[in-house]
Amino acid sequence: MKKFALVLVAACLATAAFADNTTSSTVNIDPHRFEAAIQAFEETDRLAEPSGNAFLFYGSSSIFYWHDMLAEDLAPLEVLPRGFGGSTIIGALHYARRVVIPSNPKAVVLYEGDNDIAKYGMPVDEFVGLFRQFVTLIHQELPDTRIYFLSIKPSPSRWQAWPIMREANRRVEAICDNDDLLQYIDVASPMLDADGLPIEGIFVQDKLHMNRDGYLIWKNVVRASLID
Repeated sequence: MKKFALVLVAACLATAAFADNTTSSTVNIDPHRFEAAIQAFEETDRLAEPSGNAFLFYGSSSIFYWHDMLAEDLAPLEVLPRGFGGSTIIGALHYARRVVIPSNPKAVVLYEGDNDIAKYGMPVDEFVGLFRQFVTLIHQELPDTRIYFLSIKPSPSRWQAWPIMREANRRVEAICDNDDLLQYIDVASPMLDADGLPIEGIFVQDKLHMNRDGYLIWKNVVRASLID
């Protein structure tokens, strides 16, 4: 009986945390530093209410740096650029009720994991668990909204973390394969050369973020998946 009571208390605490859109992590990542970017998104939506038929692109700088070309690259699809550079899956979870849910998008295209794993050292199990929480949160409020996960990309500056990133990709892909409302989009494989190394010419000087050639690879892969 005592054991059951402890389990019940733990479940209630977990439910309360989930309802507050907070999460615990072994990695010290403060999502609040993105508040200004989130407020800008809210103001944009206030001035022009989203149609409810858009593909909402959500995630870190790989989404943020695609903002200017996203609509052109994916036309005639309607897109909502909602990337905030430096973000993590914790930030995506923290702000989902303010950025994703009110927009009522047709689909969410998520890119996270790059900073989580390579910058903050988040374990794969934890990242995958937080991805599951994100899916649950979205589908509690928007049960018919599809979620596309863009695979974590390989890059020269974070190549040492690639084996862990690749395992995270594999785990998320397996989750997506077992849920009709989820789809894994492999943008990573076309970014590797014949030797299995990142193609040098598709990155800017920092060897982390992509130039236009890199985004053209993403354009072709993502467009084919979303229009399919």
